[in-house]
Amino acid sequence: MRYWWVNQNQTYKHETEGGFLWSPKRNRNGRSNRFYDNMTEVRAGDLVLSFCDTQIKAIGIAQGSAQSAVKPEFGNVGKQWDDDGWYVPVEFEEVSNPIRPKDFIDELRPYLAAKYAPLQPNGNGNQGVYLAEVSEAFAKTILTRMGVTLDPTLISDEAIAADTAEEQAQTAIQGRTDIGATQKAQMILARRGQGIFRANVRLNEKACRVTGVTDPRFLIASHIKPWRLSDDREKLDGCNGLLLSPHIDRLFDKGYISFDDDGAILKSTKLPKEVWKHWELTAKDNVGTFNDMQRAYLRFHRAEVFS
Repeated sequence: MRYWWVNQNQTYKHETEGGFLWSPKRNRNGRSNRFYDNMTEVRAGDLVLSFCDTQIKAIGIAQGSAQSAVKPEFGNVGKQWDDDGWYVPVEFEEVSNPIRPKDFIDELRPYLAAKYAPLQPNGNGNQGVYLAEVSEAFAKTILTRMGVTLDPTLISDEAIAADTAEEQAQTAIQGRTDIGATQKAQMILARRGQGIFRANVRLNEKACRVTGVTDPRFLIASHIKPWRLSDDREKLDGCNGLLLSPHIDRLFDKGYISFDDDGAILKSTKLPKEVWKHWELTAKDNVGTFNDMQRAYLRFHRAEVFS
């Protein structure tokens, strides 16, 4: 785990309620900015201290790595920022007793970095900081002052490992010399359910197996055997995919549901019953038959993904 401090004086409500961090990629003059570059260093499981109006008001856990994204709808805020930026998914929880770091700067001062620290030695904030890395000792001093114990269920070790493995797998593909640029591009697109992989899946699947939605604009091409664990052929194999509604894709991808060979829906004991109920899926218990190749992939999903 790494520890981060984010200044959200202008965007606190948007980012904490929306579950994200967002920054431009560069300054208005086109120069790089260390506090924006830090966005690309965040990984799933990292802790984020949210600073607003001189106080730490919320604690966040990163849910994934940075992605290129256009500027969110901040209203009148951030009109001076470029539209092209970095987006990091973060689940925030507001603390019951916000604290003012300046009030105990003497405790924090030994842990301030010599460069790029979010606070000055006198406890005042450093202007121009968006996202700054802080030490474990610095972060734990803050947490102790607030009496905060982190909820380990916010993100599982499995999710952290999966996110890291996907990033490593994509980097490995980009560095390969045994395949051409076109094949590299298609395998990377397949990670997000796009490109040739999506086209191949649509040759086998016409609707979401659970919701029945047929409009492809509202469906995700989801790998049965995870992309990061698939070989070159499997990454693009249409039989290694299902068309799923976004919320069903989330359950399937995270192992909360799976399917038996005969189409019976399998639900993890970790899936809260109210989720299935509120999504009005209680009457659904079978999604129909699969072909032999799909069954082989589903056996892998049940053994390695479903929990």
